[in-house]
Amino acid sequence: MAIRDLLLQELDYDAPRTRTTLERVPQQPEFKPHQKSMALGKLAAHVAQLGGFGVVVVTMPQLDFATAGMKPLQFESAAQLVREFDAGQKQVREALQKVDDAAWSEPWKLCMGEQVFFSGSRFLAWRAMYANHVAHHRAQLGVYLRLLNLAVPSIYGPSADEQ
Repeated sequence: MAIRDLLLQELDYDAPRTRTTLERVPQQPEFKPHQKSMALGKLAAHVAQLGGFGVVVVTMPQLDFATAGMKPLQFESAAQLVREFDAGQKQVREALQKVDDAAWSEPWKLCMGEQVFFSGSRFLAWRAMYANHVAHHRAQLGVYLRLLNLAVPSIYGPSADEQ
């Protein structure tokens, strides 16, 4: 089985869990569980946009924030987050389907001008910078939901709210 097919299986397994989490984001974009935490709206918008980052990982040799011209999504509603997420998942799926096994060992870099944040194989970039990144921030959103006394969705097993 090609690497892309394995990653597509994982994407298809994880995406609905992230989508469900985004569906539950309340209209409280300024909420922060701690003064050092990211605001809920900013965090949720970041998660919703990560599919686009996955596309960059599989289609480009690097991402340079100094020249990329990327604009962060501004939180409006959970419905908007889900629309953005769904569009990104469609794009990342299409991009993944075109990647051959040899491409996964090619070098990939994340930087801002001369400052390098990550340098490694495309596969490691996918795993560490994209897939693990989504899981990390989705878990943070789960904590925010709990602190707001909202139902936390089941991710890899039942949550206390969905037994």
